[in-house]
Amino acid sequence: MEYRKIKDQDKDEESLGDDLESLRGKSPSNAMSLGAGPIDRTKWKRKSMVTLALTVLTSSQAILIVWSKRAGKYEYSVTTANFLVETLKCAFSLAALARIWNSEGVTEDNRLSTTLDEVIVYPIPAALYLVKNLLQYYIFAYVDAPGYQILKNLNIISTGVLYRIILKKKLSEIQWAAFVLLCAGCTTAQLNSNSDRVLQTPFQGWMMAIVMALLSGFAGVYTEAIIKKRPSRNINVQNFWLYIFGMVFNAVAIVVQDFDAVMNKGFFHGYSFITVLMILNHALSGIAVSMVMKYADNIVKVYSTSVAMLLTAVVSVFLFGFHLSLAFFLGSTVVSVSIYLHSIGKLQR
Repeated sequence: MEYRKIKDQDKDEESLGDDLESLRGKSPSNAMSLGAGPIDRTKWKRKSMVTLALTVLTSSQAILIVWSKRAGKYEYSVTTANFLVETLKCAFSLAALARIWNSEGVTEDNRLSTTLDEVIVYPIPAALYLVKNLLQYYIFAYVDAPGYQILKNLNIISTGVLYRIILKKKLSEIQWAAFVLLCAGCTTAQLNSNSDRVLQTPFQGWMMAIVMALLSGFAGVYTEAIIKKRPSRNINVQNFWLYIFGMVFNAVAIVVQDFDAVMNKGFFHGYSFITVLMILNHALSGIAVSMVMKYADNIVKVYSTSVAMLLTAVVSVFLFGFHLSLAFFLGSTVVSVSIYLHSIGKLQR
């Protein structure tokens, strides 16, 4: 359509009136074609697939870790598993960059070559994620898979508080209320009526969950600050350097913790099909979250997290003999509501 300037205001108003009259005379289908158009089924299917993928990956994460144990312990080196997760993530980032280079060419924002000042900030979150990822294996000595799915939502609180402290972002009243509800939900889900202990998870498990939440929250906020420092930089380039340092730190962890086992038994000693699935799950989970950000919205994350807690509990009943109590059901419901309120509070900030 060709546009032109009309100096006379009266003529402008007449033209607008004619346009409105012409729109009234059009059929509904033609009118829709001028606007957003009919519902795009392709986008709906893509959003549904992303939601399903994130839900399955989230719910199976804890299950696969517990299932990978043999006689209550890990026969493989958890440091080598973490190293392979970081390696796969790095490979996925490179594959995404290769597609961009083929379609758009190499630009200032998507090239891998960089400066020391840009790269020097990545070791901090990489080190934090290393400790957090190692702790997620050892916490299962104190909690079961459903309990872990509940307690790991504590990172919402740590992330929110650190947002307020580090990034100076104001939290809404709804978000603060959601934090209180989240704490209440986590505690309720852990109530134990079958023994002398009030809570199913012992003190060590709670402390490890809190430490993991703090590490995850600080690493997430710090990484977001890095990304927003140069928003035009391609996210795959930033992820690539983060994963490179993750590989380096995990290699150091292998040398420090499992050097003798790896040298005597081999890098892949103790690996099983479940172990391989667990590594793929961890690597793909990060990709799924990125896909949600691109093709879906925050409500999808809330839905996936809520359904994942229930799915983990149901599957654990059959695989590990988990007792699905009323306290756990009520607690997980409260946690789901708090996560939803937190997402609503984000929109109202």
